[in-house]
Amino acid sequence: MDAFALGPVLISVPRLYAIGCALLLLLAAWLLLGLSSTDRTRWFNGLLLAWLVGARLGHVAMNLDAYVAAPLDILKLWQAGYHGLWGLLAALIWTGWALRDRLLSMIGAMGLIIGVSALWLVLVTLAPLGGDMPLGELPDITLENLDGEPVNLQDLRGELVVVNLWATWCPPCLREMPLLAEADEREGVSVVVINQGEELLQVVRYLDEQALVFRYPLLDPSQEMMKTVESPGLPTTLLFDREGRAVERHVGELSRAQLDGWLDRH
Repeated sequence: MDAFALGPVLISVPRLYAIGCALLLLLAAWLLLGLSSTDRTRWFNGLLLAWLVGARLGHVAMNLDAYVAAPLDILKLWQAGYHGLWGLLAALIWTGWALRDRLLSMIGAMGLIIGVSALWLVLVTLAPLGGDMPLGELPDITLENLDGEPVNLQDLRGELVVVNLWATWCPPCLREMPLLAEADEREGVSVVVINQGEELLQVVRYLDEQALVFRYPLLDPSQEMMKTVESPGLPTTLLFDREGRAVERHVGELSRAQLDGWLDRH
């Protein structure tokens, strides 16, 4: 399990760990730092903002090419794209400034921040809520394309295969479709967009209206793939290497930096 669905909202498990660690930090600060309510609130609110800004800018700096190509993606804060070490550095700098007149509280706060950050890293690494890939390789599933022709997913071995589960009623799915269409034009990459549970006419109308062309647009009226990959919601994207092995998975909207990183690494 890498995400939980709360109605139409998907919350990734690493973000759930981060929320839990932030609450733990707030509790520890209340018990141990000896700050007044006003000082503690000011420090903690600034800490969250500093971490988010630092982690986001750090991620952007490390994936500069992707964000130069699409600079507005920097503002898409709901997408994946935060670097924990940069966030930690920004949080420590803010703490040093905000508590500069309270040396013991500043040292204690920095210790708590480092400890909670280490806890978050351990949780992400060990994944106690489940982080195993539910699917080891391209499944032996045959679906029809828009012309009614059968396509077996295992026949696509030999290239990097991006499998994306989507639907026309899903706004995050639609936002990432142009990005997937671009990836489908890359040499050695096949993008398979598998519509979940909708009629042929709905799918064809949307793709035609948006002038989106894919080599493998497939229909999955019974949502067989969602069951196979144990997807909690849409969109869900998986990457399979040239031998057909599952190597990456993401539930939620993809960013350009994330997809480029996948394809460049493999």
